[in-house]
Amino acid sequence: MKIQGRTFAISGGASGLGLSLAQTLLSAGANVAILDLPPKDNPSSSSSSSSSSSFETHPALSTLPKDRHIFIPCDVTSTSAITTAVSHLQKWISSTNLPLGGIIPAAGIGLPSLILDKSLQPAPISSIDFVLSVNLRGTLDLIRQLLPLLASVTPVDEDGERGVIIMVASSAAFEGQMGQVAYAASKGAVASMTLPMARDLSRFGIRVVTIAPSMFESAMTAQLSDKVRKGLEKAMEFPVRAGKPEEFASLAKHAIENPMLNGVVIRLDGATRMPSKL
Repeated sequence: MKIQGRTFAISGGASGLGLSLAQTLLSAGANVAILDLPPKDNPSSSSSSSSSSSFETHPALSTLPKDRHIFIPCDVTSTSAITTAVSHLQKWISSTNLPLGGIIPAAGIGLPSLILDKSLQPAPISSIDFVLSVNLRGTLDLIRQLLPLLASVTPVDEDGERGVIIMVASSAAFEGQMGQVAYAASKGAVASMTLPMARDLSRFGIRVVTIAPSMFESAMTAQLSDKVRKGLEKAMEFPVRAGKPEEFASLAKHAIENPMLNGVVIRLDGATRMPSKL
């Protein structure tokens, strides 16, 4: 599918992998709608705001072309916030006349916690709920609410393709480490729903591809200690380093453009296989 002349919606697009993909798609001629939490220094921005003036910009997006991107504050754990965001996205698409081409739910969170600690205290259910709500429920809710808009697009080629969904799993979906029960559950579920979602959407000409990165440079991995980072490097084959956001973006761009990639989970990990513990 051609990227130029289409609009792509990216949750979690104000940082890390999502931001890098936004930059890549803009460079390829697309418009990009970035759905993310409002900046912390702008409390007046609300994820459920109905005023378009409250989401014209985000500090992290200042270098993006102003006429081809829009920032819409959105908490993906809130169905009503997603509904509001979709409504504003639809209005923006109508004004630009560039139809929706892809949905990329890239918002994610870690919050490591042992399911049972050494004091025999179970992991807080609030922490588990939060991880599942962002990584799994937020992914599904954003997709389901945007799908009617994507499915109504006029097919763009002889195959009848309308668009693509790019989901983000993790190597933890396959080799979750200690403390990653909730995170691995959420990312494993994302990986598992790739094929059935592709089958559900085949009649509409919509493809589904999931990318499962290992350790990549991101806001989440920036919080890792040097000890943990060095321990992770011991599990790496080649290259022995964290992945770069632009490497993720490059694969996502190819997945959008290659019509034969569908219903598949692609590991992006440099042959890394995570050990039980560091």
